[in-house]
Amino acid sequence: MTKANRNWQRPLTWLLALVLAVAALWAVASAWRSHVQEAGDGRLDVGRAAPIFEAVDSEGSQISLAASQGKTVVLNFWASWCEPCVNELPLIERLAQEQTSKVTTLFVNVGESRGTVNEFLTGHGFEFPVILDATGRISELYGVTSLPTTYIIDPHGDIAQPIFGEITSAEQLQAYIDGAPSTFSPQ
Repeated sequence: MTKANRNWQRPLTWLLALVLAVAALWAVASAWRSHVQEAGDGRLDVGRAAPIFEAVDSEGSQISLAASQGKTVVLNFWASWCEPCVNELPLIERLAQEQTSKVTTLFVNVGESRGTVNEFLTGHGFEFPVILDATGRISELYGVTSLPTTYIIDPHGDIAQPIFGEITSAEQLQAYIDGAPSTFSPQ
């Protein structure tokens, strides 16, 4: 091979490597952009079917969201280290006790162990069962990125109202619940 041939092959090899690297980066960026557009911000929109899940609560009982169909559901995501979560728990618990005939309240602890949750509940005098989401599977289904997050689910199983942040009054929560359709007719 002549010296002249070797001189132009090296730049051609580098150019080809650069083109392949740019093509690979473009493919990765396009796939990521497509994923982000499909996912949105991860939160569920009003009117969308609430993701169905089954889980075990802090008392060891099997809980299924599907079992609540026909009632309005208050689905509250919280953690013991989250001060706004702790502030709203008594308010939501009180409503749950007052409206058991038409509202089901499901408390979902995100990322903590059964022992931590039970110790917290005992220490604060709470007696309601809590769904344990130590792995984050349920919170991921609901696109929970901050705590507290609460979803009001209508009797048909659709998202009626997402609430991001602390619920500060019984009137606020009641207004969200009242906004959910109250009639249920199986399809």
